[in-house]
Amino acid sequence: MNPANLRNPTRTRRTLHRTVEKIEAGTPAHRDRAIDGLRALALLAVPTGHWLLGGFTLSSDGAIHNASPLSAFGGLAPVSWILQMLGIFFLVGGYASVLSFRRHRGSTGDWLKGRLARLGRPVLGVTAVWAALLPLLHYGFGVPGDTLRTASTLVIQPLWFVGVYTVVTALTPFCVRAARRLGAWAAAPLLGTVAVVDLLRYGPWADAMPSWLSLLNILPGWLFAYQLGVSWGEGRVTRRHAWGLLIGGGALFAALLLYFGYPASMVGVPGEARTNSHPPSLLVLALAAAQSGAAILLRERLGRLLKRPALWAPVVVVNLSAMTILCWHQTAMLAAAIPASYAGEITGLVGAPDSVGWILARLAWMPVFAGLLVLIGRYARGFESPWARTGTARRAAAGVLAAGFAVFALGIA
Repeated sequence: MNPANLRNPTRTRRTLHRTVEKIEAGTPAHRDRAIDGLRALALLAVPTGHWLLGGFTLSSDGAIHNASPLSAFGGLAPVSWILQMLGIFFLVGGYASVLSFRRHRGSTGDWLKGRLARLGRPVLGVTAVWAALLPLLHYGFGVPGDTLRTASTLVIQPLWFVGVYTVVTALTPFCVRAARRLGAWAAAPLLGTVAVVDLLRYGPWADAMPSWLSLLNILPGWLFAYQLGVSWGEGRVTRRHAWGLLIGGGALFAALLLYFGYPASMVGVPGEARTNSHPPSLLVLALAAAQSGAAILLRERLGRLLKRPALWAPVVVVNLSAMTILCWHQTAMLAAAIPASYAGEITGLVGAPDSVGWILARLAWMPVFAGLLVLIGRYARGFESPWARTGTARRAAAGVLAAGFAVFALGIA
């Protein structure tokens, strides 16, 4: 948007109105607006959750370290139930993938290559940029090494999702076969697998189980909602199934919390021995089931709501910038926190997240993070487009930088 328009509210309104009309006119009649709306909602929950439930403390040497208000305010755990919407993301991902797979005309390998390239380019971009930034920030601006370690951990943190999503996308042909044979029940063995692993690692035999056992939950845990989405896209999930998912998932969720001692937070809390999300526990699947049931039941109503151009336009913008939002939202928060750390503790930004004042201040800082993300996204969104003008040497250099950053980040995570 032209900065001059910001000084003229009437011109700004006209520009926005024209943009909304252009988006509406360019939307095909067959576009499933509800699916795009659900994807946008799940996507926006990621930065909202990280910005609200993640904080920083400041050490005596001026370095920032990760902290969480959940350590001091256990009552905030229900917020994580709302903001943990990866189940919805995998559900609509499975739905969209099966439609795309059904439309493709080339080989399965070509289809998969195209899907994975759209995921890989933005990840390669953000990691390569940060690899170049680390020495500049440390040697050029004197940013403490511990601050850079904290930043690297945060930047790499959401990217695990891309790796998992890549694997489940590669399994789409097998998910389609399962959906055609078993319908909505194709996801049941995945739920059962996670239940068995949780029983072994948390039950009477927990002390005898190896530490790597929990890793067995990674694939079935996240494939569960994706398989539901594939079955939904194949027309094998009815409203009766959706009600079963909503009620059954909700009942299982309540039982696991009340009677089986699962942590209340859907995200990791510093100092707690157990976590629900890394890798996913049965509680995550129970929540995903309930969310999926609700999403399927509300699809038609949401679709009608998004026929309003003013509501539909933001959904389109968010979906077009999906990977940019996912890859760069932590950078936006760091862009505010790292410079602020030189001024000492600032409530809601740099300082222990252990007071109500911090929570209120963090809510006030979140629009700043969003503005920084929009600014960064203007330049970073180019990584989502095909790198047609990028030569082999530049791609190789980006790959080396990205690999170096990954080694640094994962080595200290």
